[in-house]
Amino acid sequence: MGAGLVLLVAAVRPAAAADVVDMRFEGFGPAGLHLVTTHTVIEEAPAWYQIQGDFATAGLGALFVNVANRSLTQGREVADTPQPELFESETDRNGVVQRNRVDYRSGGVPSGSSTPAPREPVTPISLGSLTGTVDNLTAYLLLERRLARGENCDLRVPVFDGRHRYDLQFSDAGNQVLSPADGQKFSGATRACHMARHEIGGFYIDRNHEEGARAGTIWYAPLLPDLAVPVRMSMETEIGEISILLAQLRGRGVNLKLME
Repeated sequence: MGAGLVLLVAAVRPAAAADVVDMRFEGFGPAGLHLVTTHTVIEEAPAWYQIQGDFATAGLGALFVNVANRSLTQGREVADTPQPELFESETDRNGVVQRNRVDYRSGGVPSGSSTPAPREPVTPISLGSLTGTVDNLTAYLLLERRLARGENCDLRVPVFDGRHRYDLQFSDAGNQVLSPADGQKFSGATRACHMARHEIGGFYIDRNHEEGARAGTIWYAPLLPDLAVPVRMSMETEIGEISILLAQLRGRGVNLKLME
């Protein structure tokens, strides 16, 4: 998997080293079992941005569902607000590879595709619901920029990834101080945000086919200039509740290793 994404990454403009933020996270289930590893790389410049994300189940997590994903979004900055132009994603779920792509059109309806087609019935998506949508990577960047400006978590973002249409509803849970826990050395002030996914279309009608994270809480810390950083997450996913911890952060003069 990943051939299309590799070609796309090779074609993008490189950012200056100071504009690259690289984060690695480790996810754990009950009894501290290691279930998933995920990375996020954010590149920003005055007129454009790019985000790459990947995750894969590990250890016993792969016994529940074997999932690996790579996603990439590119966009432009409009009045300091990120607006996506192109999103691509590949997900290998138990040996079945799904490729999603969205071309976002300024002021128009995005053009999206997903191959192969779902093997079972999914809920419909109306064209009218697609206007103003962004990809999921941009949705979290919007929240992280908002928190860095000193605003709260209350934000609703319409998302379309080429297959699924949903809203990410973030709600503020206030300031909280975290202590080291579960092998992570972070301690300090954070802003807690609740996340809920409101499904609109493109999801399996049979609710036994859950996909992705449907709800959770994210704790953000002011570790970087102009960007709040998720240091801990508690997510309800298709393989159960997972605690996701920031293990390493590099970029903008910061180099933190919070887990061995």
